[in-house]
Amino acid sequence: MEPVMAQEPGRSASSPSSGAPSRTPRSRGRVIGFPDRVNDVAARTVASGVVLTVVVALVTHQAWIAAVLAYGFVARTLSGPRFSLLGQLATRVVAPRLPAHAKIVPGPPKRFAQAIGSAFTLAATSCWLAGDSVAAFVLLAVLAVPALLEAALGYCVGCTAFALLMRAGVIPDSTCEACADLWGQAATTRRSASVS
Repeated sequence: MEPVMAQEPGRSASSPSSGAPSRTPRSRGRVIGFPDRVNDVAARTVASGVVLTVVVALVTHQAWIAAVLAYGFVARTLSGPRFSLLGQLATRVVAPRLPAHAKIVPGPPKRFAQAIGSAFTLAATSCWLAGDSVAAFVLLAVLAVPALLEAALGYCVGCTAFALLMRAGVIPDSTCEACADLWGQAATTRRSASVS
């Protein structure tokens, strides 16, 4: 049996007979969008690449690398792995070679985590452009901590924040149907009712 791979937006799962992805009619031509499901191996591979890139930036004192990281985070936030070199490496090269370790997780929390990375790297890029490389390096170093947690332990800080915001009702349950049963308002109400 073939492992389930993270899907690009607008694609349905591969058909078992052909193995080729097929387009869903309702989303043809979509450029912006994030996969509903993500292979955690790919997410951890991207996080490893982020950590490595941050280390290179810090060791070589090259703050302009923040702009490269910012592009990757923004691209992944908007379109998943489609326009990101790290995303392509992770989904097309690394994850397919580790099918036994595939763990499919909901996409919206991972997209939220990418958006947080976008905010940090865009801020670091702004600092670099303003001539404050020290602030850029500090922001990159802070970003490396959650990226390292994701890469090494599979702990997604952004996903945890997403869960807390769902539980608080800030992010509506409809944003992530798969998450709503675990983290959403309905699940929180159910847990409260079962304790009472």
